Amino acid sequence: MSAESTGLSARLRYWRLSFRHWRWGRPFWAGLLTLLAGVPIAYFPYANLTLGQLTVRMATTAGSGSLIIGVLLFVLGLTMWFQSAVRIFAGVASILLALVSLVVSNFGGFLIGFLLALLGGALAVSWAPGVPATDEPGEKAELPDGAPEGGGDENAPPGPPTLPEQSQGPQEPVEGYGQPEPVHAGARPDEETTEENGRHRAG
Repeated sequence: MSAESTGLSARLRYWRLSFRHWRWGRPFWAGLLTLLAGVPIAYFPYANLTLGQLTVRMATTAGSGSLIIGVLLFVLGLTMWFQSAVRIFAGVASILLALVSLVVSNFGGFLIGFLLALLGGALAVSWAPGVPATDEPGEKAELPDGAPEGGGDENAPPGPPTLPEQSQGPQEPVEGYGQPEPVHAGARPDEETTEENGRHRAG
């Protein structure tokens, strides 16, 4: 494969992806159907049908009205493509013009233009641009494996409870703790009591 053909295929792929991105951002099929609807509505009143030696002219007294409806449908189709913000107005106008063409333009271009304009207008009204998905505010973030944000195993047993930190101010002695016990009369001589160490055994 030559470098020339590789460059051509790369350009074609780029154009195809660009067209797809452009098509997804607007009511493409609604605009296309509305554009096609204007062709039979505007064409048939000025066309001549030839059957052998017989020529049938399908023009009506409202030929100019058919031409105006066809041009308006063409403009509305372009509006759906390049001004998608007014797609609802363009869709409603297409539906109204399709209904008017039933009376003015040979039953709406022999029902072909009528059905195309009706379907294109309905698609334009119902189309809505896509909205990218975003996280709800206030949701708790989680790790990819589903573990809690703080880490660790959810099934692990809880650790020992921690006591609140005690203040370092002066504390009053509790009865029975930190005070020397008095020596009672008749106590054993090997037991003494001191203020610093409390009761202890001699030797």
